[in-house]
Amino acid sequence: MASAQGKRLASGGLIDRTRTLPFTFDGETLSGHPGDTLASALLASGKTLVGRSFKYHRPRGILTAGCEEPNALVELRNGARREPNTRATTIELYDGLDAASQNRWPSLKLDLLAANQLFSPIFGAGFYYKTFMWPASFWEKVYEPAIRRAAGLGRAAEAPDPDHYEKANAFCDVLVTGAGASGLAAALAAARSGSRVILCEEDFRLGGRLLAERDEIDGRPAMDWVKAAEAELEALPDCRIMRRISVVGVYDGGTYAALERVNDHVPVPPAHEPRQRLWRIVAKRAVLCAGAIERPAVFGDNDRPGIMLAGAVRTYLNRFGVAPGNRAVIFADNDDAFRTAVDLVGAGVEV
Repeated sequence: MASAQGKRLASGGLIDRTRTLPFTFDGETLSGHPGDTLASALLASGKTLVGRSFKYHRPRGILTAGCEEPNALVELRNGARREPNTRATTIELYDGLDAASQNRWPSLKLDLLAANQLFSPIFGAGFYYKTFMWPASFWEKVYEPAIRRAAGLGRAAEAPDPDHYEKANAFCDVLVTGAGASGLAAALAAARSGSRVILCEEDFRLGGRLLAERDEIDGRPAMDWVKAAEAELEALPDCRIMRRISVVGVYDGGTYAALERVNDHVPVPPAHEPRQRLWRIVAKRAVLCAGAIERPAVFGDNDRPGIMLAGAVRTYLNRFGVAPGNRAVIFADNDDAFRTAVDLVGAGVEV
């Protein structure tokens, strides 16, 4: 029986509430909806502790809602398809997803290696290179294996990967990276002029930051504008929209490398289809609309569960219909914090 989604708001969000997707985390069956990420589904189920730090095994919670997530690293699948160190914030939820926390023993809640925190004064950077010097023969057989077990992260699969991967080439006049407001506007302008356009978006849904906000564009809800822009781009003959793809490199001659996650959002890739595809894209011009990463406030213990970036809070509220908590304290140094406060209060969270 899947656990209840106690932190899911009664309405709102861009998820499909008519369908439920069961998944497991550390052997516990939970549930989410199409349109969720693993992170949003975990938060909806009240899971705030999702991992441990690699050295001191300090508790880790979900900090962000995107590819910049440093804490919520999990193992996906099992057996030969096991994939370690995957960000829960970027994993598209699917039926039967199997995830596990990392770097804990014997369990996430009761991690005995968290006792390492007590010895932090003597566990300085690189202490193992200075401490475990004698006898020399112990390093390879005793010291190094023990340190790796205590301080490692995920476990790589021991069996060969059963999936296959492809590479492909594409050519265009204009490459647009990022399908937020700026990226969609740039793609529309280029495509309307007759240019061959490729629009790359790492998310499975277009909209970028607009997915997380309650903004208006041209006097109508921003998401209505996004849907209209998407429909127009798809109707234009020389415009190609690529979802679940990350542009990862820029090279000479207008060459760009991009990784497409073709079938990472299903348990097993369909027959004769790749799991991922590496693209070589050659473009005459490129428009980079990748957005920005929010800078966190720096204070003691800001890495603990329950600490979250303001933009991430609004993402979980407005895109996924999840309240990250019942009460919130907001550190404010710009107007973005007040937008977060308004959205939290509107969702019934005490601020």
